[in-house]
Amino acid sequence: MTETAQREAMEYDVVIVGGGPAGLATAIHLKTLAQQRGRDISVCLLEKGSEIGAHILSGAVLETRALDELIPDWQQRGAPLNTPVDRDLMYFLTSDKSAVRVPAPFVPSSMHNQGNYIVSLGNVCRWLAEQAEALEVEIYPGFAATEVLVDAEGCVTGVATGDMGISTTGERKDSFEPGMELHARYTVFAEGSRGHLGRQLIDRYRLDEGCDPQHYGLGIKELWEVEPEKFQPGLVVHGSGWPLSNEASGGFFLYHLDRNQVVVGLIIDLNYSNPYISPFDEFQRFKHHPVIAATLGGGRRLAYGARSITKGGLNSLPKMSMPGALLVGCDAGTLNFAKIKGTHTAMKSGMVAAETLMQELETEGAAGNDLLAYGDNFRASWAHNDIYRSRNFGAALHKFGMYLGAAFNLVEQSIFSGRLPITLRDRQADNECLKPAAECREISYPKPDGDLSFDKLSSVFISNTNHEEDQPCHLTLKDEEVPIDTNLSLYAAPEQRYCPAGVYEIVSENDRARLQINAQNCVHCKTCDIKDPTQNIVWVPPEGGGGPNYPNM
Repeated sequence: MTETAQREAMEYDVVIVGGGPAGLATAIHLKTLAQQRGRDISVCLLEKGSEIGAHILSGAVLETRALDELIPDWQQRGAPLNTPVDRDLMYFLTSDKSAVRVPAPFVPSSMHNQGNYIVSLGNVCRWLAEQAEALEVEIYPGFAATEVLVDAEGCVTGVATGDMGISTTGERKDSFEPGMELHARYTVFAEGSRGHLGRQLIDRYRLDEGCDPQHYGLGIKELWEVEPEKFQPGLVVHGSGWPLSNEASGGFFLYHLDRNQVVVGLIIDLNYSNPYISPFDEFQRFKHHPVIAATLGGGRRLAYGARSITKGGLNSLPKMSMPGALLVGCDAGTLNFAKIKGTHTAMKSGMVAAETLMQELETEGAAGNDLLAYGDNFRASWAHNDIYRSRNFGAALHKFGMYLGAAFNLVEQSIFSGRLPITLRDRQADNECLKPAAECREISYPKPDGDLSFDKLSSVFISNTNHEEDQPCHLTLKDEEVPIDTNLSLYAAPEQRYCPAGVYEIVSENDRARLQINAQNCVHCKTCDIKDPTQNIVWVPPEGGGGPNYPNM
């Protein structure tokens, strides 16, 4: 291995890790408050993607409540919110050929989208970055924070970025550049779902004591250009049912954007039990259903992507503060799963963080205090109330199955607005839900037709995913024997199927099976880090800038 390199250091008042909605809202609100109060505060934001928005993947229907508070004149400033929701439709797919349209009175109130906008969240983040830079936030894309800096008293003092130019064998290449340390009075972690550093902080400071295990879904999405006569700007379609069953819960979306472009996606809860399930292949066959094919048929696929969704909600929400640092957005799990929306709550959590930090900076609070006011401030916000009302949504699906769970959620969300005086708990982690392969049915998926359905490699190609090939593998194994001795023998190597990018393969070498990791295919969805039944796979950041480069996603 390479010897330790001397790292340069930079000093800031606040360092923010992650250039998604939560991190950018934190930066913008903090600098706005500082300007209003005549204070000069230095704020730095790190983003592991090659540019802001490169790794952003979401439906997305945007509820503007947080944006209205953050930048009240966003329309005048040209925010890329161009398609207001015109109407909502909901379907239950009863088979591969049939469907029932859910009557409006039976659509949960949480799924009503009047006043919301269909957006590319990546483009929204690019615009937010422009607003942040105008406020003199220093933004550094292409730099992955790989290490939390902690002092002798256990206080977070900043982060370090990873070394660049390390070979697969751990040697320094000619292009080697040591990482940098960014020291801060306060650090905000806004890495998104299953954040690498956020996970470490939750474990180190036991932030999830007393909480349910965090739960996740895998969202797979494509962007299509459809025939003009099939395009209905502002139409939002949601639904559930086929091809999923009680073995796997989830739902789908189809949003009509602008310029004859639509986005289609399938979300599969990662608590499914059958190791033969392939979320990617479920999504591909889903697009052949007449409800979806009627729009996509004759169209052209433009982009593909996949990302985990943190959906445990209130019962899985950890403590979000620790000495010197805060967790915001999906790094903590602030998504409202009943709405299938997390941008507005993520942004609000960042704004509450900014207000808390501003108060600490104004009162010259000692750097490293526990920032306990943040928890109280967040609980007093509308964002906390928003996720409180959806606290039972995911647990109902997990405990009662797709059909009974959907009925429970319809009653609770539509009639009681999420205020039933009960709280369902779901204490089984997603990785613990797989049954042995011997107890499950094998699934034979149809071959892709190249018109509506496609293979993994062609899909990864249009995600514009790229990693420097000669670098250490960022998909690490705690024990190299486990994939064969346990995962293959007991679960039929589920990593071959739960990965939506073809990263994992079982290959035969000298009459022995081994796990081959095609790390260059990785779209950073984090599914392997979540669903691996033995928790043997640990996702770590690759060299900064590596991964997908999503356009208009």
